[in-house]
Amino acid sequence: MSTEPSTGSRREPTSRDLRRWRRYLANERAEAAVYRDLAQRRRGEEREILLALAEAEGRHESHWLDLLGDQVGKPLRSDVRTRLLGVLARRFGSVFVLALAQRAETRSPYSTDEDATAAMAADEQIHEEVVRGLAARGRNRLSGNFRAAVFGANDGLVSNLALVLGISGSGVSQHIVLVTGLAGLLAGALSMGAGEYVSVRSQRELLEASVPAESAREAVPLLDVDANELALVYRARGMSEETAEARAAEVLRIGVEPKRSTPATEDGPADEHESVGTGLGAATASFFFFASGAIVPVLPYLFGLSGWTALLVAAVLVGIALLGTGAVTGLLSGGPPFRRALRQLAIGYGAAAATYLLGMLFGTGGAG
Repeated sequence: MSTEPSTGSRREPTSRDLRRWRRYLANERAEAAVYRDLAQRRRGEEREILLALAEAEGRHESHWLDLLGDQVGKPLRSDVRTRLLGVLARRFGSVFVLALAQRAETRSPYSTDEDATAAMAADEQIHEEVVRGLAARGRNRLSGNFRAAVFGANDGLVSNLALVLGISGSGVSQHIVLVTGLAGLLAGALSMGAGEYVSVRSQRELLEASVPAESAREAVPLLDVDANELALVYRARGMSEETAEARAAEVLRIGVEPKRSTPATEDGPADEHESVGTGLGAATASFFFFASGAIVPVLPYLFGLSGWTALLVAAVLVGIALLGTGAVTGLLSGGPPFRRALRQLAIGYGAAAATYLLGMLFGTGGAG
């Protein structure tokens, strides 16, 4: 699709126009470099897709060069977000960078800029979907153990802060608060690890039970062509009667069922297995990340702080950690990281405050 400017007379560009075009030019060059850097860390189809995105950004670069003509001037720096993307792409080349790139593509100003062509605006919208697809592949590879890690850390932060504040609110001694916090850490980490292992193992077993048996594939050449029992298999997998009959007739004609019969029955379980993760990996991640989160509210007491000072330090440390996990979750999900961070903070502080008030209600006094 062409990105040439529309025909007809054009007004004389103002100094503001030139600054804006130079900024667009710098951003296009930086984005192309990001995609090339990411492509160096990929192979096969993903590498080709990233290089094609870089080539498309090059076409947009040419558009702004044509408009600027001999007024290109000294090369400008791209905006802060694009420079950050470039640094991350060179250092890590991970799904985090793709998630950031996805958000960057959504902020393209071309749809409202009269100097950008409709084709360029459409390109940016398509780029967003392309990057979303690439990021989704990375999220699938991470989501099993990463889900356990993030949930484990959040549960550790919130539950142990609530436990520590609740016990403190009841007016007990600092020694009891410390012992209770450590007990909550161990009990919660073990419970989370065991629960995650059982959950993931059960989910994988359910997925494995849905994969077609090899013996059924071997029986295909022996089936009665007239009875066409194979159609029942496809109908049981969700196909309509007509589609099942046609598919079964085709399989019987060639005498063997292809390895990958339908995306719903073959490709799906494979991807789901990958996104679920392994039982042991999820349990280990859940245990250690719960423990790493749960130790944060206990740290002030381990270092000898007490009373309101210990409570405030614990709340601040947990708040910082909740903001971090919320932002990371937002980045990976393609959502606004700042909003997700604030949501995590509000939920954690809300639970802790409620538990502290209950501790005061049923105990003998506050932190003292």
